[in-house]
Amino acid sequence: MENLTSETPLIKEERKTDIKAEVTDEVKKQLWLAGPIIAGNLLQNLIQMISVMFVGHLGELSLSGASMATSFAGVTGYSLMMGSASAMDTLCGQAYGAKEYYLLGIYKQRAMLILTLLSIPLATIWFYTNEILLFFGQEADIAWEAGIYAKWMIPSLFGYGLLECHVRFLQAQNIVFPVMLSSGVTAMWHLLVCWLLVYELGMGGKGAALAAGISNWINVAILAVYVRLSPNCKKTWVGFSKEAFYDLVEFIKLAVPSALMVCLEWWSFEFLVLLSGLLPNPQLETSVLSITLNTASCVYMIPFGLGAAISTRVSNELGAGRPEAAKLAVRVILCLAITGAIIIGIILILIRN
Repeated sequence: MENLTSETPLIKEERKTDIKAEVTDEVKKQLWLAGPIIAGNLLQNLIQMISVMFVGHLGELSLSGASMATSFAGVTGYSLMMGSASAMDTLCGQAYGAKEYYLLGIYKQRAMLILTLLSIPLATIWFYTNEILLFFGQEADIAWEAGIYAKWMIPSLFGYGLLECHVRFLQAQNIVFPVMLSSGVTAMWHLLVCWLLVYELGMGGKGAALAAGISNWINVAILAVYVRLSPNCKKTWVGFSKEAFYDLVEFIKLAVPSALMVCLEWWSFEFLVLLSGLLPNPQLETSVLSITLNTASCVYMIPFGLGAAISTRVSNELGAGRPEAAKLAVRVILCLAITGAIIIGIILILIRN
């Protein structure tokens, strides 16, 4: 009995050490994932911001129209595409954790098919942006400018859907640095494309909108080449398969609630820009609010990146049959999220002027 009593504190100490090591290891994993995801999303978000900034040099009306069109596109298009693609987080993450690697390629193809089909009705909505905005009481000049801008943004919608599929496919495998690098190259390229189309070719706002589409497709091409050639994807991408056409309804059942969750978050920002068009001085109000919300959206990428990291970690652990590890991951990300929110809030207050 004396030996047992003397050893008991050591056993408790070992358990505390093990828990501490597990938490430390989980924090490292999540930060290793979240860092590149945050950077990649910030760089992707810069595509629309850069286009709007170029249009801002063309005049207040052009800026108001581009801002309105960008917000309208976010509400009716990008949010739905991102949310629908989020279904891949669950499916691909669990398949990867369960080491059923070939399923990741099937899920990716299935998502590409569904998101491409979804892009068709959304593109139709974008085509009639002018009429829709007028119906909801927006100023005629701004609605007209927004309608033209939205029509030239349609190519970016199809590219964005495929881009999200590639990003989620790689993210589920914890491959995040290539996504960040690809987004960085695309953002730098986008500056050149915008300058050429807006000024050199004299396309004005149309050029800025078209540039966003070109840049999205460039990003898709870079990631597609990486998936095809990288040894990291040999097991998960084995080529196109007829299996992608099976179980489409099951994928949609998961994609719909995922889309609703993302849309409700995204719309809370974008509706402010749309409503600003109803204020007494709509051109000024829309321009100022759009710039403010674009800046705020960059900050929002931090919790978004943390959310993507936890989604990957939990789905991987559940797929591998380790529910306790998934619970630990959730507890760790809650602590990180709260800490991050406090720090971001303090920084925003300090730099408010």
